[in-house]
Amino acid sequence: MRLEKLLRWDVRLSEQLRVSPQQRWRWRWEAFLAHSGDSWFWALAMGLIWLSDWSSPWHRRAALLGIGIVVLAVLVLAIKFLVRRRRPEGEWGQIYRSTDPHSFPSGHAARAALLTVMAWGLGPLWFSIVVTLWLPLVSLARVRMGVHYLSDVLAGVVFGALAGLGMLAVQPVLLTSFPFLF
Repeated sequence: MRLEKLLRWDVRLSEQLRVSPQQRWRWRWEAFLAHSGDSWFWALAMGLIWLSDWSSPWHRRAALLGIGIVVLAVLVLAIKFLVRRRRPEGEWGQIYRSTDPHSFPSGHAARAALLTVMAWGLGPLWFSIVVTLWLPLVSLARVRMGVHYLSDVLAGVVFGALAGLGMLAVQPVLLTSFPFLF
């Protein structure tokens, strides 16, 4: 009964946070932020950085971040198919609604938290600060655009942060087990 009450509160609060398409510039800004956490974008960016300069410290960072993104995506997808919470009703984000109808936890929020935690562990400072500022923006944008409930993004942030800590913990094992990647 308490869980039901909490879920109703979550739905109401999430609906109140939504942005209306009539708020044209705000809508576009939130849509941009909501897409900025897409896994394909981050995986592609890390792949290009990894390929660009093998002598740069970014080569190793990109490999570790890329591995973290892929591992996290698999784990989030598994949880989504176990929980099977339907996304909020809405028009925006048809790509997400058609390819992934489940909303809990938010993969975008989890990815943003993973990148943030790993950035603080791997550096540099400017990157850590940028992703720390970006984390709440992309997470809230997912709710504001109506593809997640607030609890989805909160759970995603917690899960992503834990995954980021896990990735930092296994970093020495990855570096020695797969030296050709780094």
